Amino acid sequence: MNTDSTPYPIGTPGTPWSEAERAEWLSRQTRQRSYEAEVLSVIERLGARFDVEEYGGLDYGPDYYPLKAIRSRDWNSDLPVVLITGGVHGYETSGVHGALEFLNKHAADYAGRVNLLVAPCVSPWAYERIHRWNRNAIDPNRSFHEDSLAGESAALMRLVAPVREHVLIHIDLHETTDTDESEFRPALAARDGKPFEPAGIPDGFYVVDDSENPQPDFQQALIKAVEQVTHIAPVDEKGEIFGSPVVARGVIQYPLSQWGLCAGMTRAPYRTTTEVYPDSPRVTPEQCNAAQAAAVCAAIDYGLAHQSTAG
Repeated sequence: MNTDSTPYPIGTPGTPWSEAERAEWLSRQTRQRSYEAEVLSVIERLGARFDVEEYGGLDYGPDYYPLKAIRSRDWNSDLPVVLITGGVHGYETSGVHGALEFLNKHAADYAGRVNLLVAPCVSPWAYERIHRWNRNAIDPNRSFHEDSLAGESAALMRLVAPVREHVLIHIDLHETTDTDESEFRPALAARDGKPFEPAGIPDGFYVVDDSENPQPDFQQALIKAVEQVTHIAPVDEKGEIFGSPVVARGVIQYPLSQWGLCAGMTRAPYRTTTEVYPDSPRVTPEQCNAAQAAAVCAAIDYGLAHQSTAG
């Protein structure tokens, strides 16, 4: 565990990284799995039932990563749009494979009821390197804003722009892992020249509501569905989860749009960020994927039942 007494191995404590430190960080990143074999191959098979499109690409020489999205085949402009995003942080594995599992196992249940738009792996370079940032040491999930410097975020915003005003539900699939505290948050503090303040990793699933447009009943519908698959994160001794006050069982809040988070990129009445905990000894990777898919189903079921009252 990194603490203030064990400085991050790159940079000088208290001093933001220069290009030299960023280059050193990049030199340490290695490919550990295959986007093509594990993600694109699954998307290709889904092409038998859905429309698949390449909505952009990342030219991270010598590598090129095509960005793929999946749409309902019989798109109907009279139906609400459900936006599902995964892998905004590439290391959060169940976000990617949970989105693909939903498409494979559950999407047919909603045919003719909603238009599905799914970007299952927003950050493929980071997926391969099991990292939070992109190649330029930028967090895509703080980059959903005008003039974004993250190509991953900018490409997704362009994809969504034509339907942005018609999105009823946006569910962004994430994980909180032990490496958030041992690697990624310490790296963030080092990059920005700030002290690292440990927050503790919650053991279980939770969701992030929008503090600027809270939907407590919607969030609880997801919690109730997911607890049939995996356990819900308890509050810590401060009444918090991962450093944020708990507003309801398994629910914290962030200002989604203000922070440039993916879940805040539309004006969808119902939006959330899921957080699965894959490092618990009480879960398997299969359960983590199933929890993400269950959250998506619950989100759609709730949104369809309440769309007439959505503000």
